[in-house]
Amino acid sequence: MLQSLKKIFSQSDNVSEAKDSKEALELLCGLMMEAAYTDGKVDEIEINKISKSLVEVFDEDAKNVELIINNCLNKLDEPKSLHSFTTKINKIFDENKKILLIETLWKIVLSDGEVHEFESNLIRRLAGLLYISDVSCGNAKNRAMKSL
Repeated sequence: MLQSLKKIFSQSDNVSEAKDSKEALELLCGLMMEAAYTDGKVDEIEINKISKSLVEVFDEDAKNVELIINNCLNKLDEPKSLHSFTTKINKIFDENKKILLIETLWKIVLSDGEVHEFESNLIRRLAGLLYISDVSCGNAKNRAMKSL
């Protein structure tokens, strides 16, 4: 699955696409952090899972990913709207990429060994805002559970 994500997101040929890729990386990291923080804390396990996902999916340098993660961690308490994330993602990603995003979010939520009801609710809301069906969201959760 991660190879598929890497292939999808590593098709940057010019500066414009590189900028879009950076924006996509920031959006994904922001959403992943929000999913991890829904239960009121971000565990080291969740941060490591986010970092690993970003490095493997985007083939980014670990130092760049660490900077983005630290930036997101510093902004966790700032008010933000899921709509601001999902509006941009709906413009940038196709349905397959959005389903892979939901699957990755499930992996992050499941990485600490428990699913808090707010985490599950967040992913269901995100799936709705990303126009992902309940069936596709449930299948993504099942694939995430099997991979862990």
